[in-house]
Amino acid sequence: MRVVATDEARALIAERGGRLFVSVRKARCCGGLQTLAAETEVPDAGDYRSAALEGGIEVLVPSRLARMPERLDLELRRRPRRIEAYWNGCAWVS
Repeated sequence: MRVVATDEARALIAERGGRLFVSVRKARCCGGLQTLAAETEVPDAGDYRSAALEGGIEVLVPSRLARMPERLDLELRRRPRRIEAYWNGCAWVS
């Protein structure tokens, strides 16, 4: 998996420890559309495995996640200040 991150996203991730936990979340509406959740902290990191280490960012995914994107895009959102992750350039997981 190739990680493509904006400078602003890299800075926030580094500021918060350099690790990003990325998981798939399923919406209750829209036919169960799947999107990504990206967090710098999770309650139980034991359920995650390292998927990529690139440019000072360690990306961790749930241990049960079998299929990985070819490319993971990371951007900073200002309000609220958080990281947004995109699966192969899409807002949803295909």
